[in-house]
Amino acid sequence: MTFEAQPEKIEQSEAEPENVKQSEAGVPTPEILASDHLLAAWLAETAGRRLLEVRATSGLEGKELKDAGDLAAHELLMELVAEHRPQDGVLSEEGKDSKERLAQDRVWIIDPLDGTREFSEPPRDDWAVHVALWASSNGGELIAGAVAQPALADASLQSTFHTGAAPVVPPSTSARPRIAVSRSRPPAFVEALAEELGAELVPMGSAGVKMMSVVRDISDAYVHAGGQYEWDSAAPVAVAAAAGLFTSRIDGSPLRYNQDDVYLPDVIVCRPELSEQILSFIKRHGVE
Repeated sequence: MTFEAQPEKIEQSEAEPENVKQSEAGVPTPEILASDHLLAAWLAETAGRRLLEVRATSGLEGKELKDAGDLAAHELLMELVAEHRPQDGVLSEEGKDSKERLAQDRVWIIDPLDGTREFSEPPRDDWAVHVALWASSNGGELIAGAVAQPALADASLQSTFHTGAAPVVPPSTSARPRIAVSRSRPPAFVEALAEELGAELVPMGSAGVKMMSVVRDISDAYVHAGGQYEWDSAAPVAVAAAAGLFTSRIDGSPLRYNQDDVYLPDVIVCRPELSEQILSFIKRHGVE
């Protein structure tokens, strides 16, 4: 994956990058429409605002809130992509998969709400919106992506990362490696990996938030082999790759998107200096 992007610092004074802000009318500016990178970020942020509205005003809880958020974000994103990129295909977690996308030159890969459990537990902020763009003309790779974390309360933290302004990953502030894991019990192989690396396990929700935690220097690696789909990793992987992080499947092979079978069960996102150790461990011990 290659992206023409300018570095952007992790922290900033505003929650939204200036060039991604919507106009007063709530529509994308000409600058946004001219850039797939900026459009991906605008789409993710716009869906994020809708999700915050649902969370704050629906009066729903638990599964009903999860379902309402998923549907609201999905319907909005489908409407906006159809309006602003009508010739492109879409693969969304909440939509019916049309195999017509396999013959299309450009396909948006979307997770309208990654981390439904966390979304349904206010005030948790570890949930996200994923918007990525795949193109056949680029060798069948991701060409743009954005991950929005709308509920971040700290205005000094960047809530959206996108490939048009690749984040600069700061040097690790931890004396030992940190591996992002799910809030429930981590897989045994990740615990064994952490023991071999002398690493700390850092629990959090949402696959996208875990991958962005490497960008934010909250963790140094995310290693997953428990089953995912293309929409779970496409946008975070695009952003991580643009930031210079290592990304691959657990056997070291490239991550492929817009496939006939959208099941993509495993992923590694980590600081480059940890990749050989992680891949070596998996090759020797497996993930069972």
